[in-house]
Amino acid sequence: MKAKVVRVKNSIVSLIRRGESYLIRHRYVSGVTVIEMVLILVIIIALLLIFKNQLTSLINTIFEKITSESSRI
Repeated sequence: MKAKVVRVKNSIVSLIRRGESYLIRHRYVSGVTVIEMVLILVIIIALLLIFKNQLTSLINTIFEKITSESSRI
């Protein structure tokens, strides 16, 4: 009877340790993902601000071409 109790206790302790390690790994991965996403957004916004004039002229040129080409249809 005592051996059965010890086995149950050991299996419960093992489950708790596995659960703790899963939670620690999950939190770490989630934190890194959020930080990476924020950094990517900051870089994209900075690039947009730096190349704002070039992007605006490119988009205007594209729309002018679309309207001129669509009149032929």
